[in-house]
Amino acid sequence: MRYAALAVALLASGAAMAGPPYVTDDPEPTDLGHFEIYAFASGTATRDGTSGAGGIDFNYGGAPDLQLTAVVPLEYESTGDTGIGNIELAAKYRFLHQDDFGWDIAVFPRVFLPSASGNVGDRHAAFLLPVWVGKDFGPWSTFGGGGCALNNGDGGEDYCQIGWAVTREVSPKLHLGAEIYHQTADTRGGRATTGLGAGAVYDLSDHYHLMASIGPGIENAAQTDRYSWYTAMLFTF
Repeated sequence: MRYAALAVALLASGAAMAGPPYVTDDPEPTDLGHFEIYAFASGTATRDGTSGAGGIDFNYGGAPDLQLTAVVPLEYESTGDTGIGNIELAAKYRFLHQDDFGWDIAVFPRVFLPSASGNVGDRHAAFLLPVWVGKDFGPWSTFGGGGCALNNGDGGEDYCQIGWAVTREVSPKLHLGAEIYHQTADTRGGRATTGLGAGAVYDLSDHYHLMASIGPGIENAAQTDRYSWYTAMLFTF
């Protein structure tokens, strides 16, 4: 799975406003019976150019502690190729709660379908199984975790990822945060990547939220991630 496509597909929701715009996810599912929809755009620059994706992240609170997710990305490559990338289907289930256990803990299995486009995305399916943990401390929140993926086929290689983030509510409408994340190589002959990110979420209203993040790569940056960025409008109802 291309790193840029994977990064923009990692998503979550919750009162702490974790998950997007960060690569690192959190354990809080969408509230029961509610929707969270991200209209997003993102990119990753390397020495070979910039690639990334735009699209829709759709999340629904289907049951207590259960979030159902679908992501439809329109990917673009530095070569100029564009098309529908690997559509993602996922379900986040929180099985431990901060009030009882001290930390929220959730699993978030994700299936990446083969791309229907011949020029972008991967033409094989992949499966990612991460575990995410998180905790709130007044205006502060911290969350992180990771997991590994089955990603064999068409030059792909199984990989693992890990990340951690800290955010703070600096005003009733503004959250700021920072993260560090790492992923092993996801293609044969590829390289691992490690990156830093700084993000912000601004609440325009109860239903409309602006978010963005940007950060540099610090490992194999020329080949994998000189810098990455993410922007989105989040609709909640």
